[in-house]
Amino acid sequence: MNTVTRAHLTETIYTQVGLSRNESADLLETVLNRMSSALESGESVKISGFGTFSVRQKGRRIGRNPKTGVEVPILPRRVLVFRPSQVLKAHVNHTTIPLGDDE
Repeated sequence: MNTVTRAHLTETIYTQVGLSRNESADLLETVLNRMSSALESGESVKISGFGTFSVRQKGRRIGRNPKTGVEVPILPRRVLVFRPSQVLKAHVNHTTIPLGDDE
């Protein structure tokens, strides 16, 4: 299985959009930086037909070390969550999307 990298995305922008390689790399970095900034400030990032990235706050809880069985506190933290759209789910599963769905 292949992994999509920044370099691969830059090359795709270069070949499909027609920008120079440097402009393609700059465009990708700008988009990724804008997404990162929005998530960092607590905004959601919705890409129509793809999905929604959001940040969720997790509270303090007690965990357990699986090796020793000792309970340890897990501090509150923010976690990144991705919720795929129905279009993306259908594409991945090679199925059709039900009519009337906005995602």
